[in-house]
Amino acid sequence: MTWSAHVVVACVVEHDGKFLIVEEDVAGARCFNQPAGHWEAGETLIEAARREALEETGWDVEPTDFLGIYEFKPAELEYTFLRIAFVAKAIKHHPERALDDGIAAAHWLTRDEVLARNNQHRGPAVMRCIDDYLSGQRYPLSLIAHLKDLR
Repeated sequence: MTWSAHVVVACVVEHDGKFLIVEEDVAGARCFNQPAGHWEAGETLIEAARREALEETGWDVEPTDFLGIYEFKPAELEYTFLRIAFVAKAIKHHPERALDDGIAAAHWLTRDEVLARNNQHRGPAVMRCIDDYLSGQRYPLSLIAHLKDLR
């Protein structure tokens, strides 16, 4: 078996004590997650975070800080997820925008409301990212360097 990891980006977006949370259908189950998704070829990690948030919530967001890297290996899958998480601020809502397939809704929920859905979280990083954010964990975006081949 070959080891592999899926790189995903996620945004913790907080406004007035509530967090932007995605309600989605995953393999027939209803789950809750931050706006998050796979990093695609040709984009920076920050561009991917902006794109995923817009596609899943209808919100333009702007990453302001790097939150952390979270590794998770679901028992039922043969691969690992590497989550690159950002702190982002909500800029503009586009309520007319259709959300990605599988996304039921986007909600603004308090930490307690997110915690109450703990058995429906997409993974353990959902609560960990919120708690890291609330603890004040932040790193400058300059920690991320996208290098180009100059040969």
